[in-house]
Amino acid sequence: MSLWLNGIGVSRGVAIGRAQRLHSTDLEIPERRLQAGDIEHEITRFYGAQRRARDELKRVREQIPPGTPGDIAAFIDTHLLMMDDRSIVDTTIGHIRSAKLNAEAALKRTRDAMVAIFDQMDDPYLRTRKDDVGHVVDRIQRVLMKLSTTAAVEGAPKFDIAEQTVIVADDITPADIILLSQQKVVAFITEFGGPTSHTAILARSLGIPAIVGLRDARKWLRDGETVIVDGEQGHALAAPDAEALTFFKSKQVKLAQDRATLQLLRDKPAISKDGVKIRLLANIESPDDAIHAAELGAEGVGLYRTEFLYMNRKDLPSEEEQFEAYAKVVSAVKGPLTIRTLDLGADKQVDSGARLGPTPNNPALGLRAIRLCLREPELFRAQVRALLRASRFGEMKIMLPMISSVAEYRQAHNFMAATRIELAREGYKMADDVPVGAMIEIPAAALASPMLARECQFFSIGTNDLIQYTLAIDRVDDEVNYLYDPLHPAVLQLIQRTIQSGVRAGIPVTMCGEMAGDVRYTRLLLGLGLQEFSMHPANVLEIKRAVLDADVKSLQAQTLRLLASADIEEQQALIAAL
Repeated sequence: MSLWLNGIGVSRGVAIGRAQRLHSTDLEIPERRLQAGDIEHEITRFYGAQRRARDELKRVREQIPPGTPGDIAAFIDTHLLMMDDRSIVDTTIGHIRSAKLNAEAALKRTRDAMVAIFDQMDDPYLRTRKDDVGHVVDRIQRVLMKLSTTAAVEGAPKFDIAEQTVIVADDITPADIILLSQQKVVAFITEFGGPTSHTAILARSLGIPAIVGLRDARKWLRDGETVIVDGEQGHALAAPDAEALTFFKSKQVKLAQDRATLQLLRDKPAISKDGVKIRLLANIESPDDAIHAAELGAEGVGLYRTEFLYMNRKDLPSEEEQFEAYAKVVSAVKGPLTIRTLDLGADKQVDSGARLGPTPNNPALGLRAIRLCLREPELFRAQVRALLRASRFGEMKIMLPMISSVAEYRQAHNFMAATRIELAREGYKMADDVPVGAMIEIPAAALASPMLARECQFFSIGTNDLIQYTLAIDRVDDEVNYLYDPLHPAVLQLIQRTIQSGVRAGIPVTMCGEMAGDVRYTRLLLGLGLQEFSMHPANVLEIKRAVLDADVKSLQAQTLRLLASADIEEQQALIAAL
């Protein structure tokens, strides 16, 4: 009998293969108290395990095939850096000495404290970076406990993939994903994770269908049984009948033909049937990502995050360190580059070295992003100086996160203007014009967008947070994420208001949230008047095709009827008809 299971589809495509479960990543960590004479030996044992874990990870890094998207190697590079991170190493050594704990228990105590900090972060993307801590610590723990550092298939000590296989696991490390992707693995199913989890990001980059958040998948799926994975819909079908196999094999063929057709659009301008030029940009995290995005037809970068310079370290990055990082990415991007200023806060300290105050009960509404930067001017000043100095290498724009009012924007803008004057006096070269804009991710900002548009030089709509704040739900929380609805009438009205405010003021409006890269919403967003989309590079060509097939003026008329409707069934019918 067939079994139909539902999770969160995070990487498009259809795969058919035999299920193979991985051992749980949960480890039973031993704890024991040390005698005073054993402490130095235990520290030596920890250092030895750390070095071996690092060396093994380096070997995985060397196995990444040439031409692989940059974000694949970036995950491994991040883990390699974390292997030597003082917040992991020094803290663990401190626990061994002060609490007289064995290395395994001391490392677990370090991990638990770091994960607790990440769990309080509001940004879903950054919150899931706690997985990095878990994977790095797990690798060292396995060496300490003399276990394999490679996720084991049930019943086998090493990977032994003999045919097209669907991996079923609670979670999968980036290193394991890289190793498995080079074998006959056709899809991933994990019990945990969301759209911003490692599995989701890496599966999309590798073009492997994946489902995450499918609870108890290892309980319901048996080793060796045939499983169909639909990575777009989030469906898994176990033991399919002949009719289902025929249907999904046909869908596989159509998708393969579709991918081949998309490649022909790479150099074609994104112009709608009625002549409206749409700009398609990419969200990136490294200079290598910028190169990959350009190869896929992106015209520039709509979002470059800067938080990673501040994470997993004891000290704050210097102005020079930031300048070098920004100059490198600006030089690598052909076209406009929008860099978001620091989006950390009291809930995201992670050993930054700055005392940002106690962690609030509700960090989502606390001192973070632009609020923190204005409260800590020296923190903000170093970043602004580095950004302005790097602006001369390309077409840079600076985006301020979590703006909620005109006064807040003016304060930040005036600070940046004063910093420019300071740099000019010191003899630094800068671009003559560096546009400064606001990220619209708070309902108050969307409602105040007509006033903000008279001050800002551009808007960027962050739909991920805008939807969460508007609907009062946490999309990473499994208990309420079913309420996360980009098509909620209130959300659509806020998006429309923001776009219209930008049009009337003559400033560009970009959308950089996940909604911009989801082809299901492209026609709707065109109807709302959006003309700049920023997304994961892998989605650019698919969105471009939707633009080429669209008649924007017709969609705008249909969308007006949708927004005027108060009937849910009528709204859904109008959305389906777009």
